[in-house]
Amino acid sequence: MVEWLGVGAGILTTLSFVPQVLRTWKTKSAEDVSLGMLFAFNGGITLWLTYGILTRKPSIIFANTITLALALTLLGLKLRYRRPS
Repeated sequence: MVEWLGVGAGILTTLSFVPQVLRTWKTKSAEDVSLGMLFAFNGGITLWLTYGILTRKPSIIFANTITLALALTLLGLKLRYRRPS
């Protein structure tokens, strides 16, 4: 039961990034997304993924692998669509 709680939490937090990635891709603008937040979030997700691997927690590994892929995609789009200063 506890593992399913983790799976549910992982699904919801992972899916929360999908609309932002799709919106950024569609509008080709990530102006309203903070670069600092993306760096910090990607670092945190990397640490969570490492923790999941070290503790062998499938729900943490699965959710954070997908979340990291989405967050890195958003970071890449932010850098790609950044307006020159």
